[in-house]
Amino acid sequence: MNRRILPAPALLCALALGTLAPLASAHAATAWERAHPRRDQVLDRTQHLNARIRQERREGEITGAQARGLHQQVRNTRLEQRGMARSNGGYITRAQQAGLNQQESAISRQVGR
Repeated sequence: MNRRILPAPALLCALALGTLAPLASAHAATAWERAHPRRDQVLDRTQHLNARIRQERREGEITGAQARGLHQQVRNTRLEQRGMARSNGGYITRAQQAGLNQQESAISRQVGR
């Protein structure tokens, strides 16, 4: 006879929750991204800039002081974006996004030297 051993109900629940929980959080992030596409684009770029700064620092292309200064510039841009959104019902306008992108482009040029 070929018998299967079935997992206990608690294990099945744990597996189901472990499988479904990341999907629920991914869905929530996607909903926010869809509701705030301009902010999402600026924040994605912020994350990318910070990762590039860390990489350049690891590779010795920039000093610790330079990395701290660049991270501070990125942080200031992020805080400015947050302030704009706070005064605008959670959203930023196209003009505000363009201004933030210009700031991030200037920081990006400093990282890429």
